[in-house]
Amino acid sequence: RLPVPKLEDTIRRYLNAQKPLLNDDQFRKTEELAHGFEKGIGKELHERLVAQDNQNKHTSYITGPWFDMYLKAREPVVLNFNAFMSFNPDPKSEYNDQLVRATNMTVSAIRFMKTFRDGYLEPEVFHLNPEKSDTEIFKKIIRFVPSSLSWFGAYMVNAYPLDMSQYFRLFNSTRVPKLNRDELYTDEKAKHLLVLRNGNFYIFDVIDRDGNMLKPSEIQAHFKYILSDNSPAPAFPLGYLSSENRDTWALLRKNLLDNGNEEALQKVDSALFCLSLDDFPIKDFVHLSHTMLHGDGANRWYDKSFNLIITKDGTAGINFEHSWGDGVAVLRFQNEVFKDSTKAPAISPQSQPASVDSSRAVQKLDFKLNDALKAGITKAKQKFDASVEALSLNLIQFHEGGKDLLKQKKVSPDAVAQLAFQMAFFRQYNQTVATYESCSTAAFKHGRTETIRPASIHTKKCSEAFVRDLSKHSTEELQKLIVECSKYHGRLTKEAAMGQGFDRHLFGLRYLALSRGIALPDFYQDQAYAQLNHNIISTSTLMSPAVQLGGFGPVVSDGLGVGYQVHDDWVGCNVSSYPTRNGKEFLQCVHKSLEDIFNVLKGKKISS
Repeated sequence: RLPVPKLEDTIRRYLNAQKPLLNDDQFRKTEELAHGFEKGIGKELHERLVAQDNQNKHTSYITGPWFDMYLKAREPVVLNFNAFMSFNPDPKSEYNDQLVRATNMTVSAIRFMKTFRDGYLEPEVFHLNPEKSDTEIFKKIIRFVPSSLSWFGAYMVNAYPLDMSQYFRLFNSTRVPKLNRDELYTDEKAKHLLVLRNGNFYIFDVIDRDGNMLKPSEIQAHFKYILSDNSPAPAFPLGYLSSENRDTWALLRKNLLDNGNEEALQKVDSALFCLSLDDFPIKDFVHLSHTMLHGDGANRWYDKSFNLIITKDGTAGINFEHSWGDGVAVLRFQNEVFKDSTKAPAISPQSQPASVDSSRAVQKLDFKLNDALKAGITKAKQKFDASVEALSLNLIQFHEGGKDLLKQKKVSPDAVAQLAFQMAFFRQYNQTVATYESCSTAAFKHGRTETIRPASIHTKKCSEAFVRDLSKHSTEELQKLIVECSKYHGRLTKEAAMGQGFDRHLFGLRYLALSRGIALPDFYQDQAYAQLNHNIISTSTLMSPAVQLGGFGPVVSDGLGVGYQVHDDWVGCNVSSYPTRNGKEFLQCVHKSLEDIFNVLKGKKISS
């Protein structure tokens, strides 16, 4: 179970995170409020939270509040919450044909779903000592141990089973807009797939009456039929509605339902998943990021658990809605689909589609729109276009070193990437700001994520030394500063992964106060608390052989959304920003920071 940290630990960690962001006077005030909270109302709330947690052993203390946080948010899901991960191309280039890849990935996705639902999907396990636990013999033995004890057997060999309670929402699921709070809807009985092309909606069954998957050649035939359908794009594409403010969309949805579209919407909501087929090839990585993060708005249904997007040249990616689950569940799905579709593809480029009557099997959904709905779609499109117009995406690849060199120098690769972001922002804006790094707490029942706070007194000191006071420090001193940052970041990461961060705990206490009608404690009304939760630099990393690149929008209007990967011998970084921040310049500063850090670690003298 996810532990509720001790209140004094949380307050201490909170103040450590505040230290680099505040001047002495501000810090004194925040410290006073924090200690007052710890001894007063905070103590009371903490005791209530612990008691409540003890009464709800089937779940975790963060589950309810976290779902609420996502589902009560009224901002559009696109750019604000949905993230993307793009697939690497199929190693066999001729398999990157749109029709071939769409068929193979869909078949692999259905295989994954059936394996999962039949209880045969291998559990997600974190192996601290893979030589002992990630072996066939261990798997054979543990298979025969009753599940109430098997986790203990795994624990004995340092293998930690991860929570998989989110996985069922991958399929047949959608986020339904409702006034004030959305709902998650899942219908596991539905057998059809939703396909979007050119803003048109198509459905066909991919599972038969006996629960078996349609033959791959039939799925291929239906895709071929959809790809060759030359119906014009709809004048009012419905997809834009899923990019609206949630309350606006909830009212428009009610209008759709009252206007005779209940059956069509039900088909959209309950479909296995949404496959978006785009009619253009990808030009470069920036174009790829724009396509997978938001696309054109007409050919996506952002409310589905995920959209599998495949472009004209067979480039594939996933855009996923975030309320139902986190990156780890989507990543596992992506890894399996990539592995299966490349190692055991269902069809080849030479395969002929089955001779079936697709015009009968494939149904094109028609939506009845009144004037209010048409006006609603037009307005949604205008807003969507304006948001996308304001968004910049920039990328860099740093090729002068990566994980291998950093491990050799005994520093944490993740700590170095995070230090480079701190240093870059300091170089660009001469300040240290609230920074967020996501860390999975899936090692616990119904765990979600915890925040690592990469901006620390150590990174601040190191940034100042590299950027402002370079002449005052020898290479050895700079190396020591990097090592200090690495050690501290390692400690924060370990604490977060073990459920010992402070963000979720404070969030849970605040949620409890509000839900019980208690006046919001002064601690939460402190300007410094608001500032710490206004995450200007929001970061996330995921490494996988299946994923080429990932990204998300900034979480605040003056923020940067940083997706990054530290590979064996290079570092990739993808940044989103709005006009108030120069993401391109930030990345140039990141490149310079990485260069400096790597050179110092190699013992070279650097210049400012």
